[in-house]
Amino acid sequence: MKTDCCKRSDHLRKKGPSNILKMSHVHNESGDEESLELDEDYYTFLNVRREATGDEINNAYRRQSRLYHPDKHSDPIKKKQAENLFSKTKKAYEVLNDPHKRAIYDNLGTKGLETEGWEIVQRTKTAQEIRDEYERLAREREERQLQQRTNPKGSITTNINASELFDVDDTIKYDTRAMPTLEVSGINISQSIEAPLTVNDTISLSGLVQTHNGTGNGVVNCSVRRILSTKSWAEFELGAGNGLTCTARAYRTLSKRCFGNVAGTFQFTPLGLRPGLQVLVGHQLDKHVTGYLTWRAGLQSSMNTTVVWDTAGHHLAFSVQFGLPNTFLMASYARKVSEEFKIKGSVKAGTFGVLVEYGCEKKISRHSVVGASMIVGTPAGVNLKIKVMRGNQNYIFPILLSDQLLPTPILYGTITPILLYFVAQKLIITPFLEAQKKKEKDKQKEANALRMSEKKKEAEAAVSLMQETVARIREQEDMKKGLIIVSAVYGKITLDSTQKPEYQNSEAIDVTIALQCLVKDSKLILYETSKAQLPGFYDPCVGEDKSLYVHYLFHNLLHEITVGDNEMIRIPKQCK
Repeated sequence: MKTDCCKRSDHLRKKGPSNILKMSHVHNESGDEESLELDEDYYTFLNVRREATGDEINNAYRRQSRLYHPDKHSDPIKKKQAENLFSKTKKAYEVLNDPHKRAIYDNLGTKGLETEGWEIVQRTKTAQEIRDEYERLAREREERQLQQRTNPKGSITTNINASELFDVDDTIKYDTRAMPTLEVSGINISQSIEAPLTVNDTISLSGLVQTHNGTGNGVVNCSVRRILSTKSWAEFELGAGNGLTCTARAYRTLSKRCFGNVAGTFQFTPLGLRPGLQVLVGHQLDKHVTGYLTWRAGLQSSMNTTVVWDTAGHHLAFSVQFGLPNTFLMASYARKVSEEFKIKGSVKAGTFGVLVEYGCEKKISRHSVVGASMIVGTPAGVNLKIKVMRGNQNYIFPILLSDQLLPTPILYGTITPILLYFVAQKLIITPFLEAQKKKEKDKQKEANALRMSEKKKEAEAAVSLMQETVARIREQEDMKKGLIIVSAVYGKITLDSTQKPEYQNSEAIDVTIALQCLVKDSKLILYETSKAQLPGFYDPCVGEDKSLYVHYLFHNLLHEITVGDNEMIRIPKQCK
């Protein structure tokens, strides 16, 4: 027996409705999913590529309609089954054979065909114009809901003094039985919300409460922003806390590559009026490089120049500042190792001293990120900063480990968060994510239970109608020693140590007849989409990764192949 040299690959997600389980996610105000909808894949049902020509679509339609035409079946049950499948075949053909409908379907799926307002779209519009029109209609729906939406953001910073763990004063005799104390030296709590008034106007309300070593204060700000055009906006803000503060800001796109903003502030204090001004100009130097020039005048007068290089995987920034409160030189770098993991580091030196920071961030779920960084310098000492981000809420814990540059707090501050993360990953994070994943799968199965039951009946009906055609195909292929599908299984499949497929009957289905029916001229070609919508197929394990195992005979030699759900398959395939 020969084995095709194939490897599994990650499931490919094609643009448009390429998977039967392409879900339409609907979110409520809290961001939770309200519904999961299945979409039809007409290309897969006709077994044609997404770039198929009109002739290819016509040939696929004729071939499939001959199989499912009701007039070819006299049995009442089979005739009814054939009517349903023929109707679906006809619907797929009508959409893909019509350039206008096909353009809408390719960009937006079946939901796009059902969207209200398409009657105003000219049939001569291009695919991009159709997408633009759809987005316009979507914006109109969103505008009707703006009054009900807010965008809350918040941050809680808890400063902890843990220097007694590492700092030892030889002049003081400590009781060896006493435990070092951890002191909460300060807490900052900030919260803001945005409420759209109209399409162009937004009001924001924010507040900050902070305390440090028993002394605290608070600030409340209210601002209104108006979008003046596609190139500019203006904002006015009033603040109360440390005296009344009035701020006016404006932004303007100056050219294709240049933009700027200006902010003027007036703070009323018992000592008199304190004005401030900030002007920023940015220029796109290259595709990934942007330069910024910032000038501040008033209480903090300075000139700052920053250059940022930003790509999908790297972020590098250099900054130089002269003035008050500090003159410094800074360089920072962040590397996106994967979609979930990022490392970063920076060096900052100036009149205040020297600071070196290094750390990492890890995305543990769709809405949650944890991070830790060490800040070492003089005169700042050794600090550990732990950050947890959940949605738009940030929880920050700066921990002072030592006022002095000592190797022990640096070592423990670097190693301890890593060990704590792995312990939390093992005991808390992984079990929680697995429970959430299971809950999501159960939710998908429950939401689509009726639909999948219908798909199962449709697949069984298709297989029943294929029997005579498959018998004829097998006879023809056998005569010329062509392609015979011995067995085929689709669903949740794993390979054992001998590369033999393993599966449970409830998680996989027999698709031998369905695949044999697709054999033409001793060849079988399936394209890079989910196989679940092929005639005779259905999804036996919603939400799970699926594979297709095929055991076939070609030129009297046995072969077998296992591919991922979205991988292309072309057999016979010879080993290299």
